[in-house]
Amino acid sequence: MDSPDSPAPSPAGPSGSNGPHGPNGRRPRHRDRHGRGMRGPIAPPQVPLSVSRAEAFVDLVQDSAERLERRWPQLASVDFAVREVPVPGEDGEPDEALFLDGGSVPLGRYVAAHGDEPDRIVIYRRPVEIRSKNRDDRALLVHEVVVEQVAELLGLAPESVDPRYGQD
Repeated sequence: MDSPDSPAPSPAGPSGSNGPHGPNGRRPRHRDRHGRGMRGPIAPPQVPLSVSRAEAFVDLVQDSAERLERRWPQLASVDFAVREVPVPGEDGEPDEALFLDGGSVPLGRYVAAHGDEPDRIVIYRRPVEIRSKNRDDRALLVHEVVVEQVAELLGLAPESVDPRYGQD
């Protein structure tokens, strides 16, 4: 009987026979069952493969916020958030206040500072994604929504916040 500390039997087996592993005790080297060998990486290393749509959307919002923050340093204290969809009654607003503009779903929202909570700009991911056809359209729409909400926060026109607002 082998003790737990005893060395593992040799690959050639106890009798020294070749067995299924070949004459030197190692498994013969095969590329794969179709002879193609190891496949290369799915994408280059600099391309993130595991970024979800939600994470990519958050990145778009952060990029827009950082772009505006360079022009408007007071935005450093503003909290930019992403939510899936608007929920009536959240943030202390009455249910009907969320859908005042004829029943359309808002794309973003400015929530004024309250107590210890800073000013907050919320961008709603699903409504923005539904209104955009591709990633470029989505990035443009996200930036426009962020600019509109920052303009409301600062009490300025969106064109004053970002001179390229509304231009393709």
